Order: sequence, then structure tokens, then C-alpha cells
Amino acid sequence: PTWEGRSGVHTHCTNTRITDPEILEKRYPVLLREFSLREGSGGKGKHKGGDGVIRELEALRPLVMSVLSERRTLQPYGLEGGEPAQSGRNLLARKDGVLVNAGAKFSTKIESGERLRVESPGGGGYGKVSNSV
Repeated sequence: PTWEGRSGVHTHCTNTRITDPEILEKRYPVLLREFSLREGSGGKGKHKGGDGVIRELEALRPLVMSVLSERRTLQPYGLEGGEPAQSGRNLLARKDGVLVNAGAKFSTKIESGERLRVESPGGGGYGKVSNSV
């Protein structure tokens, strides 16, 4: 390739690239507290891998949240000498202040006011970084 990786590509609950915050909040009893790029999560390379995204959802009532995700343990690999990207994380912020790394696949009860923070992985870099100027 001759381009940098695309940042912010995230397949979410509607199986599209990105679910609009307004749709998410209308369909589910959650408030979107953060929606941003996960700066620096893409792998380094001649062509940098794209950065992942951060979505932090706050429950507006008690509910069950289920997540099926990948690349939470193994990093997305680089190609042709490119470096791997950061792996993702799914974090639960409980009312008592405890922060739980929930892993890649889980289903759990969450109380009103508790939060789920999804940090998606970046993309692996492509090609060796050249040291010459």
C-alpha cells in the first residue's frame, strides 16, 4: 500500500462502520460519555496502522451488557516489518470505584451509573520504518 491506515473504523452493534451516538442513545438505555480516537494505538511502520476508538457508555438503568470482541489479548500484527498495534480493552467501572478488565467476551449485570469503556485495537503497521533521511 501507499497510504496510512484508516483510523476510527469500528464495527459496532448495528454491524456498520460506526453507530451514530444519537441512534445508540435512542435504542438503548445508555448515555455515551466518550467517543474518540484512541491516539497512538495503531502500529508503526512505513505506513502507520489506523488508530482504534474509545466508547464509554453509562447505564441509565440496571441492565445486562454483553460484549463479543477480539484482539484483547493478542495484538493486531504488522506486515512486511511493520509493528503490531495496541490490543483492545473492555473496562467496567463499578459504582464502588473498582475498575474491572472484563476481557474479550462477557455478559454481566451493570447497575445504573456504572460504565463500560470499550477501547478498540488499532491496526498493524505496514513496512519497515526507514532510518534514512
